[in-house]
Amino acid sequence: MFDQDGKTTSTKYFDGTLGDLNCSTTIRNGCQLVKMQRSAPVDPTKMGVGRAIAVLTSGGDAQGMNAAVRATVRVGIYTGAKVYFVHEGYQGLVDGGDNIRQATWESVSMMLQLGGTVIGSARCQDFRSKEGRAKAACNLVKLGITNLCVIGGDGSLTGANEFRNEWSELLQILLKAGKITAEEAKRSSHLNIVGMVGSIDNDFCGTDMTIGTDSALHRIMEVVDAITTTAQSHQRAFILEVMGRHCGYLALVTALSCGADWVFIPEMPPDEGWEDHLCRRLTYQRSIGHRLNVIIVAEGALDRHGKPITSDFIKHLVTKKLGFDTRATILGHVQRGGTPSAFDRILGSRMGVEAVMALLEATPDTPACVVSLSGNMAVRLPLMECVQVTKEVTKAMAEGKFEEASNINIAILNVGAPCAGMNAAVRSAVRIGIIQGHNMLAVHDGFEGLAHGTIEPIDWGYVGGWTGKGGSNLGTKRSLPATMMEDISLNIAKFNIHALVIIGGFEAFVGGLELVTAREKYEELCIPLVVIPATVSNNIPGSDFSIGADTALNTITTTCDRIKQSAAGTKRRVFIIETMGGFCGYLATMAGLAAGADAAYIYEDPFAIHDLETNVEHLLEKMKTTVKRGLILRNEKCNANYTTDFIFNLYSEEGKGVFDCRKNVLGHMQQGGAPTPFDRNFGTKMGAKAVLWLTDKLKECYRHGRIFANTPDSACVLGMRKRAMIFQPLSDLKDDTDFVHRIPKTQWWLKLRPILKILAKYKITLDTSETATMEHVIKKRGAV
Repeated sequence: MFDQDGKTTSTKYFDGTLGDLNCSTTIRNGCQLVKMQRSAPVDPTKMGVGRAIAVLTSGGDAQGMNAAVRATVRVGIYTGAKVYFVHEGYQGLVDGGDNIRQATWESVSMMLQLGGTVIGSARCQDFRSKEGRAKAACNLVKLGITNLCVIGGDGSLTGANEFRNEWSELLQILLKAGKITAEEAKRSSHLNIVGMVGSIDNDFCGTDMTIGTDSALHRIMEVVDAITTTAQSHQRAFILEVMGRHCGYLALVTALSCGADWVFIPEMPPDEGWEDHLCRRLTYQRSIGHRLNVIIVAEGALDRHGKPITSDFIKHLVTKKLGFDTRATILGHVQRGGTPSAFDRILGSRMGVEAVMALLEATPDTPACVVSLSGNMAVRLPLMECVQVTKEVTKAMAEGKFEEASNINIAILNVGAPCAGMNAAVRSAVRIGIIQGHNMLAVHDGFEGLAHGTIEPIDWGYVGGWTGKGGSNLGTKRSLPATMMEDISLNIAKFNIHALVIIGGFEAFVGGLELVTAREKYEELCIPLVVIPATVSNNIPGSDFSIGADTALNTITTTCDRIKQSAAGTKRRVFIIETMGGFCGYLATMAGLAAGADAAYIYEDPFAIHDLETNVEHLLEKMKTTVKRGLILRNEKCNANYTTDFIFNLYSEEGKGVFDCRKNVLGHMQQGGAPTPFDRNFGTKMGAKAVLWLTDKLKECYRHGRIFANTPDSACVLGMRKRAMIFQPLSDLKDDTDFVHRIPKTQWWLKLRPILKILAKYKITLDTSETATMEHVIKKRGAV
C-alpha cells in the first residue's frame, strides 16, 4: 500500500472552509496536487446550516462501512446540516418513504464495531433506468437533499456520477410531470456527489486501501493460522482460495503474510510449465523438513491462455503428481464477515469526515469526487477519472534465483521491547539477503548479544514460519551499546560483519546513534547500518508508522469493544482504560478513534483539572440520552499527577448517583499475540527494502578491498513518511527528537485528535485555514 518513489508533497489531511483561495500546484507520480490556502476561514459548525446530506451503502458489503456512515452522520450534524440515512442502497433511494430517514447523533451509537452495513445494501435494477432515477431524484428533492454520499464499489460510484450528470434533465422531467414545483426545482438545482470506496478486494484506482480490505485480510489470516496447525500435524498441502475476481491484492498480501509456497493472481498469470515448477517447489520444501505446504489462489486466477486456475485443479495436480495429502478450502463470504479491524474503523471515520467537507465545499462546477487514502493522508480524486484509469498491478516480491555466495556478512538484531511483526521483518531481511548472495548472521539478545558474541549464521529454512509468530524469536533486550562499545567493535571484527540491520523501538534508534558517534573511536563501526522501527508505541523519529503498532491497536480496540458490550445491560457506566506507549499518545488516540471513546488523555495534548471537569460534565449530559455509557482512554505517562487511579476516583466521585466507574490497565497484553496482516505485510516490506538498500550502500562503501562507511547517510532509519518509504540519516533526526520523553517533536496523528472530539460530540473549533485536494489523475506519458 506504500509509494516507493520517495517524493514528498505538501498535502494536508483535511480541513475545509469557504473563502478566497490561493493555490500552488505540484506534480507527483502522475497526479496533480493542488494545495489550497483559505484567506477567510468560516466557522465549521455553520458550514452545513440549511443543507441536507444523504448517505447510502451500495453493492457488496465491507467491514468498516458503518464507521464511515457514523462519521458522515456525526460530522454532518456537527456542521449544522441535516443528515439522512438511505436504507437498502439505491433501491431505497428509488422507493423512498421510510427508506429515507433522518439520522440523529444517537442513531449511529454502537455502530462502529459492527461488520457489514447497518443501513443495508441491495442490488437495484430500477436505478439503471431513467424512470427509476427520476423517482430517486423526486424523493431527494421533496426532502431538500442536494448532497449525496455513496459508499460502495466502482459500479455504485459510476451510477452515482451518472445520476449527478442527469440531475438537471431529471428535474425537468419531474417538473413537466407535476411531481415537483418550480420552487423545489430551483432550490435543488444541482446535486453534489462524494464517494467512499467500500470493497474488500482493494480493486479501485486512486486509493491505497479500500474500506474493508484490512478486515478481510484479518479473516483470511485467522483461517490460515488455524489451518497451519492441522496441516503440520498431518504433513498436508493446503490450497486456500480467496476472493478477487479481477484483483489479486488479497491473495498476494495473504501469501506475503503467511509465507506461502505459491500464489496465483489474475494480474500475473504463471509462466508456461508452471505445473512442473510448482511441484518441484513443493517437493524441495518437503525435502528440507517442512511439514506443510500452503498455496494461495485468487478466485479469478488465469493461466496465459485465459483458462481459469481453480483450487480443485491445483488439488488434483498436487495429489496426482506428488501423492501429497492435499486439502482445498474456499473461504467465500466469511471474508466479508466479522467485526472491522482498527485500521478499517479509522479509515472509515477519516473518509467520512473528509466526505462531508468535500460535499459542503463543492460548487456546481466541482466534479463528483471520491475520497481516497494515499499513504497516511486523505485526498480527493475526480470520481470518473479513478473509475477509468486502470490500477497498476501490485508488484509481488519475486523469489528470484540464488546467486553465487559473496563474502558480505549482514547481521540482524532486535532491540528494545518485543512486538508483533518483528519476526516477519527478520524473515524477509534474511531471505532477501540470501537472494542477494550475502551471508546472514543472527544476533541474539540485542546489543548484549553483539557484545557477548551470541552470533550465528542464519539460513533460509531457519526463518520458515516466522511471519505469523509474535514477539522476537531472536531475543531482544533494552540495553544500549555505549557501555559495551569495545566488545561490540571486537565482535564486529571477529565475525567479519559488514552491515547491521537493527529492528526495534526507541532503544534501537538511540543505539544506532551511539554506534555512529563511536565511529570516531572504533574503525570497526564504520559499516552501513539501518534501523527498522518496531514498537507498539510508534514513537520512532523518521517514521509515521512502526511495526507492531497496528497489532497493539487492534488488541486495545477489541478489548474496548468487549468492555463497552458489558455495559449494554447495566448502562450508566464509564470505563477508564490505560494504554501503553510511554509518553507517546498514538495508541490512546487511535484506539479512541477506533473504539469511539469520549476522551483520550495523552502527554502531547496537555490537560488540566478544568479539562477533566469538562469531560465529566460531558458524560453527565450523555447519561441523559439513550447512550448511557462512557469510554475514557489514558496513555500510561500522560501526566505524573493525574494517574489512572486519580481519574478513576475523580469520575467516581463526580458521577456519583448518575454513573459508576470501572478501570482497566491493559498492560503487556498489548505487546503479545500474532501480528495482524498489516504488521506482517509491513514488516516483510521493511525487511526487504532495508537489505536491498544495504546492498547498494555496501557497493558505494567498498574501497581498497574493504568496507568503510563514515558518512551520515550510511546510517539511516527506514521509515514511512506520508506516502513513501524513505531512508533518513540518524544524525539528521536528532533535532526532531525529544530524548527525555522518547518521542518525535512532530507527530502527524495529532491532527486527528479534533476528529475524536467531534465524533464524541464535543463543541470544538476546527482549524480550517488550509485544505488539500488532488485535482486530476494524469497518466504518465511514456511510462514503461
